[in-house]
Amino acid sequence: MNPNRHPGAVSDFEEYVRTRHEALLRSARRLVGDPLAAQDLLQTALLGAYHRWGHIADKQLADAYLRRVMINTRTQWWRAKKVEELPIDHLPDASVEDSTEQYADRALLIDMMKTLTPQQRNVVVLRHWEQMSNDETATALGIAPGTVRSTLHRALARLRRELQHCDPDLASTPATCSVSPPVGRRAR
Repeated sequence: MNPNRHPGAVSDFEEYVRTRHEALLRSARRLVGDPLAAQDLLQTALLGAYHRWGHIADKQLADAYLRRVMINTRTQWWRAKKVEELPIDHLPDASVEDSTEQYADRALLIDMMKTLTPQQRNVVVLRHWEQMSNDETATALGIAPGTVRSTLHRALARLRRELQHCDPDLASTPATCSVSPPVGRRAR
């Protein structure tokens, strides 16, 4: 089905883009570092979704569909890049930022997330990574907002215990053990 032939589908797609644009752009920014490339990635995904909008039976899964399209598009872009090496006589002195600790922290967090139940993982990801509100998370998971709050509370407590178990020195300083959203984000 071509959305151009069905005015209702076009307005439905336009409304979807208006309401979900910011969340989808955040997802695109996580996939590619450059903000302009993230906008290009999202626009490419939206164009593909526009042409397939009539084939998406469950519009509640449109976010997941668009994220998959963005991942596939980013992979295609990555494969299409040609790395050309140019020999030079002298290597410039350049310092490289050591992000080993950041990767280690990320790996530790991923390992600790595996200790959570699937519902706890889903709530933590939707609330802290996707920046959804309690009500949005509840709707997405088909549970009550109160269940979201209690599940999130238990999940964060579990992550704190796991962190203290991995590094007992943190047990003496509870303030450093709090699991909070990444810097620059706010919890709703």
